[in-house]
Amino acid sequence: ADGYYEYPMFECVYSTSDYSDMVYLLSYSFNKVVDVQFNSTVGKFVGYTVEGVKYAENWNKDPAILQQIKAQVDRFCRHNAQIWDSSVRDKA
Repeated sequence: ADGYYEYPMFECVYSTSDYSDMVYLLSYSFNKVVDVQFNSTVGKFVGYTVEGVKYAENWNKDPAILQQIKAQVDRFCRHNAQIWDSSVRDKA
């Protein structure tokens, strides 16, 4: 039970059926505290702790990382939302 717990979490958030408001969130937490988060609406990483600010500064300097993460909105979120939503709507 003692020790450290570090984990990433991603979310796809939207409220319209055309997915025009789709937002991809990628958070890195340490012991239940969010250190750094990428928000596709903001388009960059934002640090919330001293360590998170350092991570965000480094990751935001790398255009390859930002391009890859920004692409997740289309590659992961919209793609899967269409699959999940159609399976729910077809059952109604």
